[in-house]
Amino acid sequence: MTQPVGSSTALPPTPAPPATTLGALRASGHVLRGVKAEIRDNLLAAMRAGTPRFPGIVGFDTTVLPELERALLAGHDVVLLGERGQGKTRLVRSLVALLDEWTPVIEGSELGEHPFEPITPASRRLVAERGDDVPVTWRHRSERYAEKLATPDTSVGDLIGDVDPVRIAEGRTLGDPETIHFGLVPRTHRGIFAVNELPDLAERIQVSLLNVLEERDVQVRGYTLRLPLDVLVMASANPEDYTNRGRIITPLKDRFGAEVRTHYPLDLDLETALVRQEAELVAEVPEHLLEVVARFTRAVREAPAVDDRSGVSARFAVAGAETVAAAALRRAALTGDDPVARVGDLDTVVTTLRGKVEFEAGEEGREDEVLAHLLRTSVAATFRARLAGADLSGFTALVADGGSVSTGPLVTAKDLLAQVGTVPGLSAVLTRLDAAPAGADGDDVPSPGRAAAAVEMVLEGLHLTRRLGKDRLDGTGGRAGGAAGEPDERTVYGG
Repeated sequence: MTQPVGSSTALPPTPAPPATTLGALRASGHVLRGVKAEIRDNLLAAMRAGTPRFPGIVGFDTTVLPELERALLAGHDVVLLGERGQGKTRLVRSLVALLDEWTPVIEGSELGEHPFEPITPASRRLVAERGDDVPVTWRHRSERYAEKLATPDTSVGDLIGDVDPVRIAEGRTLGDPETIHFGLVPRTHRGIFAVNELPDLAERIQVSLLNVLEERDVQVRGYTLRLPLDVLVMASANPEDYTNRGRIITPLKDRFGAEVRTHYPLDLDLETALVRQEAELVAEVPEHLLEVVARFTRAVREAPAVDDRSGVSARFAVAGAETVAAAALRRAALTGDDPVARVGDLDTVVTTLRGKVEFEAGEEGREDEVLAHLLRTSVAATFRARLAGADLSGFTALVADGGSVSTGPLVTAKDLLAQVGTVPGLSAVLTRLDAAPAGADGDDVPSPGRAAAAVEMVLEGLHLTRRLGKDRLDGTGGRAGGAAGEPDERTVYGG
């Protein structure tokens, strides 16, 4: 189906040009350009102006994007190769921003033909009969993009077109080109057509795209109809799909002008930035916890127990951050606490995300154990990176002489902070964990939720670095923070 890009309900930022007839369009000085020339010109203009060319794309600035820009400047159709969740579809959709905001089309034309260059018999006949009085309308660039997920049941009719039995029933003859119901590719004339997971398309269906990519025309059954299509074809594929689920047939690969390899974020900062951009968080998740989620994702991706051929999608990290936020929101709803996530909320991630990971064949039954271990190492690594060299003696002193600090899914921030009291070095810890912004009263005191998140991170980090002990107590249906009937599960940090 056609996939509009951007908001379909919001008004476009600028009004359409005023020309409403072919004559008025000619008088305005409008110049016809092919879609690839249009993209090239707009890309060059953006490069010269220093404006963003691919909004919302993170981590590809020095690798993927230069290759893609060279392909677009060359006027090539492109295959993006990469494992799942690397942003291939997002990247393709961002190309719509390189189209002209408005383009003229013959009003009512089935394929959105340019008034200067009609390609269907009906539009040619209309231009010949009415000349400069041909009505013109304007199409926004968000309507010039079509996307098809390649599935085994996709047909040539879906992509190219087929005979329309309704038109035949209306009395037209089989030889009449106007009995054709056009598919997605012709309907994307003068736009961008994208095929996701191209190797999943049956090989006999892939053959139907050969003419589109080389001769730029389509053939529908036995009709002697040549449609000189103007379209940029983009495709995405997983490299493993060449040999597993399917493959891109050699003649089709040969017709794509460029092959661009995508990848997961190359460093931690980019991984964290991607999570921050994509996650829809229902509660506050401190920066150090987003870093833990990013480290966890990278650790899972590199773990020997995980099948590296399937990849670990960026959606894994996004879902992890959203799950942590949801745990904080649940606590807030049950106890009236600040909706701020804490390190204990990370425990919910393992069971939620294990279905997103493909493990090696010998790891059956150990999935939770592997993920839990990797999560602990990610928390410890973040603790060391954020608090290396910090004086944490005030926190270890809390459990001296048999003392303890308890927390849990339903322990409020105020209850946790009341156990801690005034701790030497807390201010420096809050700063290092990005928990020091002004609180609700506008002073320099962080909110209780942020302060509790920082304290719990320190306690967990000290435990993981073997400076504090930890015990888990199962709930027995008691109350915690006023939540009747909720199990009072506790984590107790002690000496």
